Amino acid sequence: MDFQYDEQQALFQSAVREFVEAEVVPNAARWEDEERFPWDTWHQLAELGLCSLALPEEYGGAGGGKIMLCIATEELARGSGGLSVAYLVSCGVAMDGICMYGTEGQKANYIPRCAQGEVAFFALTEPEGGSDVAPMRMRYRASDDSFVLDGTKTFISNGEESGFGVVFATKDPELGHRGVSAFVVEKDTPGLSVGRRERKTGQHCSSTNELIFDRCTVPRSALIGAEGQGLIIALESIDKSRVSVAAQALGIAQAAYDEMVRYAKEREAFGKALGRHQAIQWMIADSATELEVARLLTYRAAWLIDHGNLAIKESAMAKLYASEAAGRVCHRAVQVYGGIGYTREAAVERYARDQRVTEIYEGTSEMQRWAIARQVLGVK
Repeated sequence: MDFQYDEQQALFQSAVREFVEAEVVPNAARWEDEERFPWDTWHQLAELGLCSLALPEEYGGAGGGKIMLCIATEELARGSGGLSVAYLVSCGVAMDGICMYGTEGQKANYIPRCAQGEVAFFALTEPEGGSDVAPMRMRYRASDDSFVLDGTKTFISNGEESGFGVVFATKDPELGHRGVSAFVVEKDTPGLSVGRRERKTGQHCSSTNELIFDRCTVPRSALIGAEGQGLIIALESIDKSRVSVAAQALGIAQAAYDEMVRYAKEREAFGKALGRHQAIQWMIADSATELEVARLLTYRAAWLIDHGNLAIKESAMAKLYASEAAGRVCHRAVQVYGGIGYTREAAVERYARDQRVTEIYEGTSEMQRWAIARQVLGVK
């Protein structure tokens, strides 16, 4: 068993970390305060090849797979949670359905655009539904040469920055999951508009919006897969992408841990460094242990995916544990900092806010436990 990165992965991690330290860490707090997407940095990511990293080589990608995508996501998250979620959505879940089920024309069009830095969205969630996506209300109807989409999607990452994305709608809510289909939609399509921007707890530099479809007409070629296959495409995309959220949570937790350790060495209380007090040592020991467990779970799941497994159970375990462990690590980091940790002078305050949503999006912790139990019990 080999628990080390190979030479290529190690060099890649070092390069991304160097980029993040130079270009992301010094600017992340400002991006958050200004609630501004860092376009210059995003274009640099594309130039460095990060946007093409996990996409198929035959369409302009680098064919790096999930381990490489997780390495990039973790390192980006160490610098900025908001930048990392924009990345994992655009270059991960938004593209997975196209890569798995798209036509040759769709792949030839959209994969190179993503690889070159165009941002993508993934529109599944609706105002009346969260974890339960089957009773969808957004409708579509077919004509001879087009589909017409009507309805609203909510909590859509990259809602403002994106140029295209994947949208799910139902032919008839009475059909349940059999009525849902998937479409790739250009952002400038008439009838598609960006609605309210959510005022989130964290990850402010990444937009999260409503997308409103009012008689939005797309060509027949926009259909991904077959009619009625949409929910399968959505769930397989999320299953495949879930491990990248584990990597994001891991990166945020690592950043909080690094700050906690540094502060414990530098800050004195009662005549000695904080790190010499047993209470602080135990917080650091627990955090170090949980980070190791989260990292092993995350990269094992990514390795399984790269070797042809969907890894539903393993990815759910990784996301469940990494996101909840990140919550505990960030909590301890704020606690070690004390009062200043509750202010925006300390980076740990931002990490704690950015972490929280990793337990919610791409499946809440409760949904991960459900997925794990179904796999263990063999329940369909």
